[in-house]
Amino acid sequence: MTRKSKLIIIVYTITILLSVMYATQPLQPLLAKEFDVSMTKASTFTAVIMLFLAISPIIYGYILESVKTKTVLKIALITLLITNFALSLANSYEIFLTIRTIEAIVIPAILTGAMTILAKDKENTKLNMSIYVAATVFGGMVGRVFSGFIAEEFGWRIVFISLSFALLLAYYLISKIEFRGDAELVKPKMLDIVHILKDKRYIVIYTLMFIVFFVFAGLLNILPFRIKELLPNTSETQIGLLYLGYGMGIIISLTIHKIINFFKKEIRTIVAGLSIFLISTLMFLSTNALILFSVVFIFCVGMFTIHTVSTRLANSLKASQRGLTSGMYLSFYYIGGAVGSIIPAIVYDKFGWNMTILLFATLLVFIMFFILLSRKLFKAYN
Repeated sequence: MTRKSKLIIIVYTITILLSVMYATQPLQPLLAKEFDVSMTKASTFTAVIMLFLAISPIIYGYILESVKTKTVLKIALITLLITNFALSLANSYEIFLTIRTIEAIVIPAILTGAMTILAKDKENTKLNMSIYVAATVFGGMVGRVFSGFIAEEFGWRIVFISLSFALLLAYYLISKIEFRGDAELVKPKMLDIVHILKDKRYIVIYTLMFIVFFVFAGLLNILPFRIKELLPNTSETQIGLLYLGYGMGIIISLTIHKIINFFKKEIRTIVAGLSIFLISTLMFLSTNALILFSVVFIFCVGMFTIHTVSTRLANSLKASQRGLTSGMYLSFYYIGGAVGSIIPAIVYDKFGWNMTILLFATLLVFIMFFILLSRKLFKAYN
């Protein structure tokens, strides 16, 4: 099998995987009504997966000494196929959440396996990682947009049945790949973690990504409920289209070199991204649905600029222990997303939309000052 064919299969698999992850997001108002639960409970369908993405590198690292990448991919894909079909049959909140929890356990295994295959191509590692990021962004957008459309036209249960068929194809394609390597699992030691955190630069980066993804995941998670509040007759297709702005992440991830060159330094680029992120967050105070739709594009530009540059920065500070520093970065990132998928929903439910936006803005102002006050730590990147 050619390198190009293998790359296409991995990109397809990642795209479907991220579609599975985020398919519930635009459906949350519909699922909340279907299962007669609160907005906060409906938000857990996405939060549970982010939580496991945060802790899975540690769990897998300790449980598995070595594991065949292709074997993991095949078992996890079959499991995901079955659980997605089971979701289409779920008739209660508890059953639906239990199945999503099982999915949350296997999704990180597929991401790890896919990344391992791409990383083993030493001659094209950097290009492959850029494609990997772009594929995750594309999958997140496709999952959100199409799940809204399918739910409106054919019903929400068909969303998960169609994803099962897409996963079946992914399983077939993965079985054709010739790859015998093991997944590279990190088994962190407490002393190693403490050693990394003694470097204040990592505390800055990890805090930055915790807050940024808290805001990003939190706002996009409750946005469907806000749209329903402003326009009760909004369809699932229209809600899904809100997430088209997510596609800006693909452009950002593939052109980040030019963006950094424009601002000259990485930290300056992060500050610029934060400024865009903060301004666009405040623009969500508007009660005009068309403005909210447009702001999502700007919001995603800010977020993915910060995320892409921060990832590069975190991986370039230390030549050694890159696996652990990268794993810790993802843990802080997804813990922020998991908490952000729950807390803002509670604040919105109790205190309203404007107070929730104020919470987001306050956190972003704090991290902006934190970054500016810490610039001296990043002399080479200023």
